[in-house]
Amino acid sequence: MNTTWPRALKTSRSLSRKIAVFLLLVTGILALPFCTRHPYKSTNASHRQQVKALTKELKSEPNQSFGTDSILTAPYWVGTTNFGLRKPSYVIIHHTAQHSTDETLKTFTLPRTQVSAHYVIGKDGRVFHMLNDYFRSWHAGNSRWGNQGDLNSFSIGIELDNNGYQYFDSLQINSLLVVLDRLKKTHNIPAANFIGHGDIAPTRKNDPNWRFPWALLAQKGFGLWYDSARKPVPEGFQANQALRIIGYDMRDTTAAQVAFKRHFLQDTTRGLNDRAREILFNLQQKYF
Repeated sequence: MNTTWPRALKTSRSLSRKIAVFLLLVTGILALPFCTRHPYKSTNASHRQQVKALTKELKSEPNQSFGTDSILTAPYWVGTTNFGLRKPSYVIIHHTAQHSTDETLKTFTLPRTQVSAHYVIGKDGRVFHMLNDYFRSWHAGNSRWGNQGDLNSFSIGIELDNNGYQYFDSLQINSLLVVLDRLKKTHNIPAANFIGHGDIAPTRKNDPNWRFPWALLAQKGFGLWYDSARKPVPEGFQANQALRIIGYDMRDTTAAQVAFKRHFLQDTTRGLNDRAREILFNLQQKYF
């Protein structure tokens, strides 16, 4: 009896099974990226629904009724042809005070937190553009700069992944500069209007922390900075008045002074020393 042919058939079948298993594994591995669920699929859907609701409101004709007979209402609606979007005029820089970019992204996608930003930049320089620049994000909170309150309504919020005590990574700062450059050009934002959360909310916030490189940003055209040459401060110089002119909310003098020193001196102590007064005088003379 010839047993060669059955053995060959058995070997062939075994080899075929191995090849089939191998191909199945390869196919599964290649398909894995396409099967992986997007971690923010559901919140992205919610985002789109909210955008749709807001744009629907914008498309509707203005309400002609004022709910009273004391004024005359027009017999028909007349829509102006001269209008545009309200552009942001400030950029507010924050640190996240959290431990990772992923933690911040999760925080900004939970409705109960009621906090958000337009941009989040990770330590590795990765940029997450979370909200259209023309929408109002909830990043500034109770805030004031000069005569302006409610900074949320006309500012862009940028959050940098940083727990509040760390130095800022060079990759992160490089990405920030690219984003700031685009925002400045797109929205025609003045150099003076690139400020920190701690500047507009000095009693509540201290971000970005004192290690943030404001001098570098100013060199690139984002924010104010003082001259290197030192000039004597004249007698009678009103330092607190200069703080108010720059934009600080002086309802809490101590908090405003600390915010100023953190921004321009990387100093978190209270009170205005001689150097702080020199810088204040220089800024007032240079810009105001």
